[in-house]
Amino acid sequence: MDVYGYSGLQEHVRKLRLPPLGVVENLYREAEYTVRLETSELTALCPKTGNPDYYTLIVEYVPDERILELKSFRYYLQAFRNVGIFHENLANRIFEDLLRALRPRRLKVVLRANVRGGISATVVREHQKE
Repeated sequence: MDVYGYSGLQEHVRKLRLPPLGVVENLYREAEYTVRLETSELTALCPKTGNPDYYTLIVEYVPDERILELKSFRYYLQAFRNVGIFHENLANRIFEDLLRALRPRRLKVVLRANVRGGISATVVREHQKE
C-alpha cells in the first residue's frame, strides 16, 4: 500500500549513485577485533517535506580481508546530504553498501534519527558470516 504516493522510491534508493567506498588490506586478518565508527554529522532530506533530517550513525564490524578507508566513507556519507530518503531505507542502503565493500566477519549498523515531533527512531541491522 502506497499511502503517501511514494511508489518506486525503494528502487530509486537502490539505484542511487554514490561515491565508492574505499577499502584497504587488513594486515591482521588472523586477529578478531572490532572497528567502531560513529558520526553525528550524517544528514539527508525527508522525502515528504524536503526538510533536513539529522542522524547519528554507528558502524561496528569485525574485518576479514578488508578494512574501510575513512576518507572515502566521509565522502560517501556526505553524498546523502541532498537525497530524499526515509531513515529505514538510509540505514539499509548504508548497511548493504558496507557489506558488499568489506565482506566482514560481522557488521552492525545503527542509525538514530534526531527526535522529530516527539518521536525518536532507531534502525538496527546486523550480519554475521557463517
